[in-house]
This record gives sequence, C-alpha cells and structure tokens, in this order.
Amino acid sequence: MGDLLDLLAVWMPRQRWYGTKGRDPRLSLVASWPLVEQDMRLLLVRDDAAVPAIVYQVPVVKRPVGTVPPGSLIGAESDGGVWADATTDEAFTDLLYRAVTVGGIDVSTEAGLEALALWSPHLGTPASRATARVLSGEQSNTSIIFRPDGDGLPVICKLFRQVNGGRNPDVELPSALAAGGATFVPAAIGELRGTWTASTGETETGSLAFAQQFFDGVEDAWRVALNAAGADEDFREPARALGEAVAGMHVALAAAFPTREPDAADRAAVTGAWERRLAIAVSEVPALAPLVDRIRAVYARAAATPWPALQRVHGDLHLGQVLHTPSNGWVLLDFEGEPLRPMAERILPDLAVRDVAGMLRSFDYVSGAIADDDGAAVRAWVIAAQQSFFEGYAAAAGGEIAGGGDLLAAFELDKAVYEAIYETRNRPDWLSIPLAAIGRLTHVG
Repeated sequence: MGDLLDLLAVWMPRQRWYGTKGRDPRLSLVASWPLVEQDMRLLLVRDDAAVPAIVYQVPVVKRPVGTVPPGSLIGAESDGGVWADATTDEAFTDLLYRAVTVGGIDVSTEAGLEALALWSPHLGTPASRATARVLSGEQSNTSIIFRPDGDGLPVICKLFRQVNGGRNPDVELPSALAAGGATFVPAAIGELRGTWTASTGETETGSLAFAQQFFDGVEDAWRVALNAAGADEDFREPARALGEAVAGMHVALAAAFPTREPDAADRAAVTGAWERRLAIAVSEVPALAPLVDRIRAVYARAAATPWPALQRVHGDLHLGQVLHTPSNGWVLLDFEGEPLRPMAERILPDLAVRDVAGMLRSFDYVSGAIADDDGAAVRAWVIAAQQSFFEGYAAAAGGEIAGGGDLLAAFELDKAVYEAIYETRNRPDWLSIPLAAIGRLTHVG
C-alpha cells in the first residue's frame, strides 16, 4: 500500500475535507477493508502532520485509465490502472446503499465492518437499487444522495471523512431522537461502523457513515429567513415554531441521555473559553479594546448566576442547520457540534442556552446579509423574529428558558466575539454585524 499512500499524500490536501491545509501529509495505514472486489477498499489513514493526528476515511477503487471522473482521480498505479475516490464509483455506492438500508455488508472479510439498518416500517420498503449523486460543497464530510427507482424514499448518506473512536454525535443524537418519535429530525435509515487498532494499540470502534431521510426541493432556514426579511414578510409565526422545535430537541435529549449539575470544573471550562476567545479577539480586532471591561462584566454576571443542569445539545446550531419541510415543518440537521472542537469535547453534556444563543445570533446576521437602505426596517424584522423564537422556545420548554438571563447573554456575547474574529480574518465587510451586537449586549450605544 506504500505507493497508494504516496498518491494519497498528493491528492488529499486538494480535497475540501482535508483538515490540515498548508502542511505536507505524513500518512500511515490504520485499516484496509476489501470490498466486493479485490480492487475496491475502504481505507483509514492517519495523518501525523496534524497535532493531534487525524484519521481519515478514504474509500478507493482501481479502474482502467480514462474511466473515472477527473475530480475523483487519485493517481496512476504501476500496473497501468488508476486509483480513484470510490464515492463516485457505482459499485461502491450500490454497496453503501444496500449496507445502510438493508444491513450487513458484502466484503471479502467482514472483520472490522458492521452495517446496521435503522429503516422503520412506516417509511415503506427500501428500494433494491438507487441512483447516487455526490453533493458538492461539503467541508468535513462527503454526502451522497440516493434516489431509488420508482417512488421510493430518497436517502442522504453522510460519509465521515475525519473518523474518531466512539459513536459520532451526528449519528447518536438524531438516531435517538428519531427512535423516540421526533419529527423535527430526519428519519434514521442506517449506519456503518468500523473497528480498528489505534496508534496506542487499543481497539477502537467508530462511525464511518450515517444515512437519513432526504427532503427533496426544500430550503434551509437561513434562505427562508433571508427571503422573508427581504420581502418584509411577517416571520413571527415561523420563528415561534422554530423555537418550539429547538426546545423540543432539548427536552427530548435531556430525557434520552444523562444530565448532571455543573461543578466548579465545568464552570471554569466555560468561562475560561470565554476569556481565551476574548484575548484573541482583542489582539486581532482593535475596535474591541474599549469594550473589554464591559464584556468581562457580562461574563462575570453569568459566572455568578445559578447554572442549569448540563445535557447533550446540538452544539453548532444556526439557521443553516435547519430545513423547512412541507411534511415535518422545521427539521434540525448536523449534530456533530463545532467542527474545530475536539470530538471528546463535543460529546460532553453542555448548556442548552449555547444552542439558543447560536440561533439568536444567526437571526441577527440576516440584517447584515440584506442590502437595504432602510436598515431600521430590517432591524425591526430581526428583533421580532428573535423575540418570537424566544417565546416559542420558552413555551415548549415549560414556560421559561433555563439560564435565559445573564447566562444566555454571555453565550450570545461570546458567539459575537468569535464572529468578530472570523469576520476580521475572512469577511472584513461584515465585521460591523458582530461589533454592533457586542455593543448592544454590553449596553453601549
């Protein structure tokens, strides 16, 4: 496999899902599972160029020259064939579809791979065959849309490119919610797991792929909100329903997974993260310097207030993580948590107000994304939407938002501080959005 690893070391940095840009990969083979035919394999490779090292999943297939799409070509083999990314290969996608819809998997050796079908009877009968299409624009994963022949249920399968031991929260949480009857997440279809030997010598099992119901022809909440704000349409009822869906998610997660009261270490971890982010922001965003004392005052009030119980949360909730569907209303997606946080942190119980703050900040961004001479009108639209979301959440959560005062304000402020860093680095023209929010949240201006 040495030649293939050399080819992957050149090919992987050009992929959107490769997480260590600007460094030459240092790859070693973690696992290699033969699939169906000798020249199709599911690989796990470790890249020690990152600290800590990252394990990537790369399905590969060897085919004759000229028979693979240019974007999938990894490189030529000495025997005259070429290696390609198997996600665009029909034999691989057929295998993957069968694995997640029916269960089991056709491999020349089954050791180390397990396919589990979660298909519910109310979804009908899985189609025997489906046409596959890889979505473009993915970052850390590769998503494949399966459209069955006839009137079968469309399926979206997310192939996790960065692999960790343990069940991925983007599998664990929506699967539990769907099993509990929740309609605010897509139906769980099936998953693929792998078992391998880690660099420590220990055996690890982790999530390789997860399939869910695919909603055709729908838009995410960000686009729906932008269109409504641009047309000055009343968005209070949709925003209230979204708040109810988010609260329903938190109530269901608290029932399905353990909760616990935060201790001193939990508080220190959260407040320490606020301070670290603020220090970075002040060094990169000079406009924040006059506001540092006021920001810290908000953090201090939050640290001194009683905190609600910790529970499993979404972790990276914003309007782009929600779909508006005719059948299910608002549907929540992508439970992996913040991409830059280590997986070990993403699966820990957290404060539900983190998700609430993320959604409130996402609504605020609508005002900055709309070019309108009447800024006051768009600002009024945002305030009405935020208030309705807040009211819908509180009503569905039992009448109040746990931690919805000083603690929520601190999480909103921390999110805006993060946004100031991001916009300074990537979109300076948008910096005014988080800066205005920081002013409001610290009672300035």
